[in-house]
Amino acid sequence: MTKYILAHDLGTTGNKASLYDGDGRLLGSAFYGYGTEFAHVGWAEQNPEDWWQAVCTTTHQLLAETGTSGKEIACIVFSGQMMAAVPLDRKARPLRSGIIWADQRAVPQEERIAERIAPEAVYRSTGHRLSSSYSLAKILWIRDHQPDVYRATYKFVHAKDSMVARLTGRFVTEPSDASSMNLYDLDSGSWSAAIIEAAGLDADKLPEIVPSTAVVGGVLAEVADEVGVAAGTPVVAGGGDGSCAAVGAGVIEEGSAYNYVGSSSWIAIASPKPIYDPQLKTFTFAHLVPGMMMPTGTMQAAGASYQWCRDHLGALEVEAAKALKVSAYELMNLSADTSMPGAHNLLFLPYLLGERSPRWNPKARGAYIGLTIRHTRADLIRATLEGITFNLRVILDAFTSQGAQISAMRVIGGGARGRFWNQIMADIYGIPVQRLSVLEEATSMGAAVAGGVGIGLYKDWSIIEQMNAIAETITPRAEPMVAYAQLYPIFEAAYHALSPIYDMLAEV
Repeated sequence: MTKYILAHDLGTTGNKASLYDGDGRLLGSAFYGYGTEFAHVGWAEQNPEDWWQAVCTTTHQLLAETGTSGKEIACIVFSGQMMAAVPLDRKARPLRSGIIWADQRAVPQEERIAERIAPEAVYRSTGHRLSSSYSLAKILWIRDHQPDVYRATYKFVHAKDSMVARLTGRFVTEPSDASSMNLYDLDSGSWSAAIIEAAGLDADKLPEIVPSTAVVGGVLAEVADEVGVAAGTPVVAGGGDGSCAAVGAGVIEEGSAYNYVGSSSWIAIASPKPIYDPQLKTFTFAHLVPGMMMPTGTMQAAGASYQWCRDHLGALEVEAAKALKVSAYELMNLSADTSMPGAHNLLFLPYLLGERSPRWNPKARGAYIGLTIRHTRADLIRATLEGITFNLRVILDAFTSQGAQISAMRVIGGGARGRFWNQIMADIYGIPVQRLSVLEEATSMGAAVAGGVGIGLYKDWSIIEQMNAIAETITPRAEPMVAYAQLYPIFEAAYHALSPIYDMLAEV
């Protein structure tokens, strides 16, 4: 009897395979790591054969560890890293390494497209700025520099789609990954003819677009044993990792939002239509849920800023944590709690890695502003957390200023563990913060829901509410909200005042 969902999450550092039952319970997971090749500055590539090896290895390992037969798998479904360019031949074999999301080599291609179509028109169509980060410019780089590969390519796909093609022989993508290509028109739900023409791209090299819940096909007999499942096992399209995480966080209806807090951080909401920011601060992906969109804003260094703070300001907590066998961050939070909201008027600008949304300024740099002889290490730690959260508030405001109604903020990711930071978020955002029961499996959960809905094992998307319930709701407090309301516009003014300084530093 087929009763389990096998969800693969093809991330940047490796693939995680997870097994879910018919009630949405996570039964186990297995991980297989792979590397990234950085051949030149700004380049980032991965070998799709490594992805395939990871899928096969984790499947066998997971089934063995859970005592599950491959014949019991009801479907295989994928989430995966987005914004890639993976050229496949007609047999679904890669013609070169995949150019992944982190690759920035295609700036000249981006600039040439901008000469032929207004960047604002691209944003209004795709929900994204024209950028070398997205698949289109990367595909054009291959066309310009490796024309033989371009001519031989049957379809350009994403990481997860290359695995779906290998399993089923079908070359498809779905709206969430399609919307990370600078090619997908959000309103029509199809490839943009205007952008394709401006880019001089061969449209027949793009995959068919199917719903995230579509059963693409069955596992081919010639690969079934290698993978470890029965031939004919249904394969569901799944989605890009960000959109899968939205489902895993329970953000499936209008008005719901989530904040992922890891090394980087983002805020995303569920909306029936794209949100186009007048200053292009935010961007919009297609949601896994049909007919829904996922407006998003991403900052570069959220948890990374707090990690920097731990490494350079938290030596005492790091040593104490070793002795007490607890997290150094827990002890840092206790220290920060001895300060006060606003850290005695000390501000931190969290731009240690430049910034994406909302600033779109790679030259931006971090700073503590307002430092006096009376400030303590506790103030510095607290200001770090508050500065990260102020910056996320800029993203939230970009959505609400365009009419989005957000009643609460769900939080996931490793950085969401600390209740102290959750409380700062609630006080700065001015809305309740809901910490979920499962913080770091949301991506695979979202993919599993898409798979379960696709094959009818799950009735609808609402099953996520029992898979990942709200563990605690943290409400805003009146006095801290007043303090933060006074400092927030100063935080904004500080960034804008320093922008010319960032440019000057970049020239040194």
